[in-house]
Amino acid sequence: MPLYIADSAVFIMGKPVDATSTITVPSVADELKSSGSRLRFDLAREQGLGVELPSQEALDRVAEVSGVSKDHEELSLTDIEVLAKAYDLKEEAVLLTDDYAVQNVASMLGIKVEPVVQKKIKDVLIWQKVCIGCKRKFDSGDVCPVCGSPMRKARKRKL
Repeated sequence: MPLYIADSAVFIMGKPVDATSTITVPSVADELKSSGSRLRFDLAREQGLGVELPSQEALDRVAEVSGVSKDHEELSLTDIEVLAKAYDLKEEAVLLTDDYAVQNVASMLGIKVEPVVQKKIKDVLIWQKVCIGCKRKFDSGDVCPVCGSPMRKARKRKL
């Protein structure tokens, strides 16, 4: 039986999981705002949901890979911790998430992913920033260093 790593979407959307074979990270609880999602989280804890921190090695690896894909700007601390926990348990883990940036990085790390409600990503993507004014391309930033216009996220290539 696989070990599931739960993102906050599991508790927000109310996806039924076997709490005894599911782990999450402490910061997931901080993302749960509604009373329903908090209740689902608390019930899962009572039924055996594991709450563990990831290793520093896994956090460093997630930061490295998310930098390559340029998804690092989209990831919250909770996303990074959930990815790192799944990386710690990669051989037996299935990451439960609807977040496309998390799915993209997880795929690059070799982590199995199962969506909660949404569709799973089809392709692993590398992103870049494109200036909406002069159309120049950059690896990061929100404002074009050449003309000062805002930049938007655009697909650079499929991996």
